[in-house]
Amino acid sequence: MGLHLYDTRRRRVRPFEPLRPGHVGVYVCGPTVQAAPHVGHIRTALPFDLLRRWLVQSGRSVTFVQNVTDIDDKIIINADRDGTSVWELATRQTRAFDDAYRTLGILPPTIQPRATGHIPEMIALVSALVEGGYAYASGGSVWFRVGAFADYGALSHQRPDAMQPSVEAEPGKADPRDFALWKAARPGEPFWSSPWGDGRPGWHLECSAMAGKYLGPVFDIHGGGLDLVFPHHENERAQTVCAATARPASNAASADSPGPGGGEPSSGEMARYWMHVGLLTTGGTKMSKSLGNSVLVADALDAVRPQVLRYHLLSAHYRSTLEYSAEALAESTAAHDRVETFVRNALDILGGPGEAAALAADEVVSSVAGAQPTVAGARPVPVPGPGGESRLTPRRAWSDFTIAMDDDLAVGRALAALFGAVSQGNQVLSKAHSRELAGWVDVTRRMLNIFGLDPHEQWPTAGAEFRPALDGAMQVVLDLRSAARARRDYAEADAIRSRLAAAGLIVEDTPEGQRWHLA
Repeated sequence: MGLHLYDTRRRRVRPFEPLRPGHVGVYVCGPTVQAAPHVGHIRTALPFDLLRRWLVQSGRSVTFVQNVTDIDDKIIINADRDGTSVWELATRQTRAFDDAYRTLGILPPTIQPRATGHIPEMIALVSALVEGGYAYASGGSVWFRVGAFADYGALSHQRPDAMQPSVEAEPGKADPRDFALWKAARPGEPFWSSPWGDGRPGWHLECSAMAGKYLGPVFDIHGGGLDLVFPHHENERAQTVCAATARPASNAASADSPGPGGGEPSSGEMARYWMHVGLLTTGGTKMSKSLGNSVLVADALDAVRPQVLRYHLLSAHYRSTLEYSAEALAESTAAHDRVETFVRNALDILGGPGEAAALAADEVVSSVAGAQPTVAGARPVPVPGPGGESRLTPRRAWSDFTIAMDDDLAVGRALAALFGAVSQGNQVLSKAHSRELAGWVDVTRRMLNIFGLDPHEQWPTAGAEFRPALDGAMQVVLDLRSAARARRDYAEADAIRSRLAAAGLIVEDTPEGQRWHLA
């Protein structure tokens, strides 16, 4: 069916059709680096990492832009509280976010612009809005005129006449709903020169300027947390669309440099698809710094491995609310460990990833040769099994996974396909050098690769430092068991195997000799 995504603007799932075939431009609102990253930040970032991986898997190139807000009221307040400079605090916390993203396996953005590096672009955007009558200067600040944009409220589905006043209560606003594009300088705060006096940009302004520079005034996907729909994204959309309308065609960003995902401003939109991630809760309440219930990423990683935290935060559909608790983490740990153990054991039995891949290729050739013909792009026809039920095959498991991912990243069904493959693979785990086992581990790893959870390729160091010592110790034990069997002391040989099994180490006797794997 092809990829379908839920568009907040239109309130429905619709077919994804990029502006340029084969390429997707994505802008995701990144962190305001006021303090250390908490788990809620990772919850917001991971679905877009998953989307990006799926787009690439589907044959598309992706320009992924994620900004850093390094000037903001909260940053200024926190720097003053800590007795440090805004620049030192912002730099330190930007590194902390980068480290957290890297630790959780989140791909780095194609472009990571900082707000303070794009002041000229922001001033140019404000100038266009003022000249077009969409903004006005007052007391050294510049305000967006909400009443001048007839489509204001369309993203958040609110009526302008029912909206609350903007929280920015500074004097000089013509309408209580108007929001700041440029804020007049205040004593002791960083500032830049502008046609309206010294000051700094408003929060909403920066994303419009940076998205426009790197993706054009119209691009494919704009993403962020659900709490950004209003006012942040509503205001971004308003000022971007109005600026594109106000600029003469010869000066519009799309006329000369549309950017990798750019389009024409006449479409009346900023992003063709708006995606928003549901909240992360703890105790049923939104996790946030202001509420004092946030869990820092560093603290979370004291309790679970990073790949387990990644699994947990991806395990619910991105638009749903996800609870963060010790009980939920324990369930995710058990689920993740089951998959990881299967992959590692299967690769051990098959002689490593290279041998497994070769055997899997043979299995694919064999299964395709005997498969029923299908229409291109259609779901493979199930093969009847004993009792008339449909028999799951690696090929069908991948088809189920693909259909789920194309349906607005339906991770629940995608994980069902993954665990179905693991279950089938575990049933043939003892068949040494089995092409069937190779087929199951191959499709499992393909699915895990999309989730960023392949234990061999994407998390190769997870316990790897202990493997040489464990291999050596196990070889000594297996030699003792072989010696016991050679002298026909089968009771001792069985006792050794039973004690190993109690420790989670399974020994199997195969035509090629003794093999062992984790339970």
